Amino acid sequence: MKLTTKLPDKPGIYIFRGSARTILYIGKATSLRTRIASYFRRNLIATRGPIIAEMVEQAKSVDFIETDSVLEALILEAHLIKKHQPPFNTKEKDNKSFNYVVITKEDFPRVLTMRGRELGEADLKPNTSNLKAIFGPFPQGSVLREALAIVRKIFPFRNKCKPNSGKPCFNAQIGLCPGVCAGLISKTEYAKTIHRIKMFFEGRKKTLVSRLEREMKTSAKNLKFEEAGRIKKMIFALNHIQDVAFLKADFLKSPGLFERIEAYDVAHISGTNVVGVMVVLEDNEPKKSDYRKFKIKTSTNDDNASLREMLERRFNHTEWSMPKLIVVDGGKAQVNTAEKTLKEWGIQIPVVGVVKDERHKPKGFIGNEIIVQERDRVILLANSEAHRFAIGFHRQLRGKIKKN
Repeated sequence: MKLTTKLPDKPGIYIFRGSARTILYIGKATSLRTRIASYFRRNLIATRGPIIAEMVEQAKSVDFIETDSVLEALILEAHLIKKHQPPFNTKEKDNKSFNYVVITKEDFPRVLTMRGRELGEADLKPNTSNLKAIFGPFPQGSVLREALAIVRKIFPFRNKCKPNSGKPCFNAQIGLCPGVCAGLISKTEYAKTIHRIKMFFEGRKKTLVSRLEREMKTSAKNLKFEEAGRIKKMIFALNHIQDVAFLKADFLKSPGLFERIEAYDVAHISGTNVVGVMVVLEDNEPKKSDYRKFKIKTSTNDDNASLREMLERRFNHTEWSMPKLIVVDGGKAQVNTAEKTLKEWGIQIPVVGVVKDERHKPKGFIGNEIIVQERDRVILLANSEAHRFAIGFHRQLRGKIKKN
């Protein structure tokens, strides 16, 4: 079999089909183009084993479905494997070693990952009333756990703590549990969270987003602005799921280009006329049409506060493309500020800081060492562009003030 269709460099699922279009195998991919092409290399038996090599021999065609993210590809893969039970998926992996997401049937349900063999244990059989929902099978347990960690940042849930036990558990303290343990959330409110998680794992993201948008508008109409803001962040996270947990291994190994890099810098004189900028590089080239200027509203001499304000205002623009890397001007404090802000939005994007000497010349980096080694030149270019643009904007603003 030869590939005749140009494959997209996008996440999704692929389906190998045999005679009469029977489904032989279903898999997920970070890049459909790269992943499917890997099945047609000469060393397939060495890399994937004889079972997959046999599957490719029998295959007559390959179909694919693009998804918005690798996380959604993972969920769609599990749904289709369960529906079609392709023979080579089960040949490659014993059914009992597949992984599942389960939701327990309790007043405050737990969300857990389990193996197929665990589901057969007496106290957690699928047909008993102890489980509210089961999602899967998921072929890769480590990937599933990373996926669930992303979902948990959007919809914090209980997995271990005892309801109303008196004080917040560790996960509640870091925002991954809504405080079931400390009585900080009602049974009704927590049920909403569980329902949202169910909808997501059922592959109903669009319906979920629409429902959340209606809830956000209702909350705002009723002057519940804090609740409306919290729902807005959920919507943003769902629409911009950043699969760094899945993508990290791929882009760290490859010296290929980042699709989009954003760099940020702040300019002021003794805390006056504070401005900030965002510059964008795509495929290692400045994309000046996407540069943005920010007049910092919090009049302060605190560069970290200014950086936080810029990032929060930037991520309010859900219509802007999301970056694959963020570059900030400064050291550990600035990197920590950016990472904390991203975490609050439920976004996972690598951050690199460019450290300067007393003459404001680059002297080092803070961030992932492999990213820095592979992209040091483009990181410095992004940082230099941000500094130039920030100084220019600040001078322009000062000039206007002097004229007035």
